[in-house]
Order: sequence, then structure tokens, then C-alpha cells
Amino acid sequence: MTASSETALREACAFGVIPVVEIDGVADADALAETLLEAGLGVIEVTFRTDAAAAVIARIAERYPDMHVGAGTVLTPHDLGRAVDAGARFALAPGFSGTMIEDADARAVPYVPGVMTPSELQSGLEKGGRWFKFFPAVPAGGLTLLRAIAAPFALRAPRFIPTGGIGEATLAEWLQEPSVAAVGGTWIASRQMIRDRNWNGIRQAATTAVRIARDHREGA
Repeated sequence: MTASSETALREACAFGVIPVVEIDGVADADALAETLLEAGLGVIEVTFRTDAAAAVIARIAERYPDMHVGAGTVLTPHDLGRAVDAGARFALAPGFSGTMIEDADARAVPYVPGVMTPSELQSGLEKGGRWFKFFPAVPAGGLTLLRAIAAPFALRAPRFIPTGGIGEATLAEWLQEPSVAAVGGTWIASRQMIRDRNWNGIRQAATTAVRIARDHREGA
């Protein structure tokens, strides 16, 4: 991973929490970005779980330069190319793929593969990675498992973005884990909240998440 990629990921994780969103159309992109920014949350992961993902990324990247917009659920080189062309500053995946890591390196794209086992973590470190998405965080075994798989590699100082099953009630304990760079989650702006255009609810959830991150975050 290049120094510029490392910097991009540090900037994205600086808020301590990353909203993971599924959005059905570009029509709601402006309101969503503005709501998050008003709450002090300048980062968003737009997942490639809907056909609108690339268009939404492009809209936010063009209109909101202060928003660190990334692409999630990036599973193929084709989707990675679409994300980069749309203006994504970083990309994440739920699983591990050596091919995807190589493709991202060739494009100089900050890319965070998913890991859940020591073998996946070791493979990622061997390929020069240091940033990993721990997924699915809670169903896989929570903080107990994260600590167990990370311990043998402590000298390599891997950084994790746990995602999956984490919410407002447990955010603080995850952020207090030194190896955690930021926490990803859908609870801040769920697909249903976006469909309902519940901007007030999203604003409240984002504001609370920012406060918790400010008060409890240990990762840097």
C-alpha cells in the first residue's frame, strides 16, 4: 500500500465511525450527504448492493468535496474501476481476495479487504496490507475473536474496521480497542431510514455516533 493510500484511509477513519449505506437512487444522495455533514460526520461508505451505487458516489464526490466517500461491497475489478471512476477515495470488501488486492495496488486505490481468520490476515499482511475490514464482526465472535486473531501479528500493527452487528450501544467498547481504526455500521443511516427520508433520525444517530467516537476512541 502506498503512502497516499495510507493517508486516505487515515482520513476516512479519523471520524471513528463510517456509515455503511445502501441507497436506491441518486435523488436522495444530496440530502443524505448534507445530513451527515451537518452532524459532523464527513465520511460515508456507499455499498455496491444497489444499481445506484456508482451514480450516488459520483454525485457526492462532485458536490461535497469535504465528504470522504468510499465504496463498499467491492467484489470485482470491474466494480473497483466503476468506484474509482465515480470518485471513490477508498474501497472495502466483505471478504479476502488476493486478486482484488493486486488490482487495487495496480490502480493505487486504497483498498480494505475483509478478514475473519488468522490465515486471511496473514495473507493480507504478506501482500503488504495493513488495513482490514473485520467482518462480520459480531456474528464471527466479536472483540474476543478480533483480539485472538490479531495478537500473533501485533508487531505488524494491523488496523481494523469492524463491521457487522455493531450499533450505538456497543460502539464505545469497540472504539476502545487499540487496533480498531474505525467502526462501520448501517444503523446510522439504514436503507429503510433513507427510503423513508428520515433525515432527522439519521442526523440524531450520526450526532450520537460522533460524540461516542470523540469520547471513547483509542485507535489512531
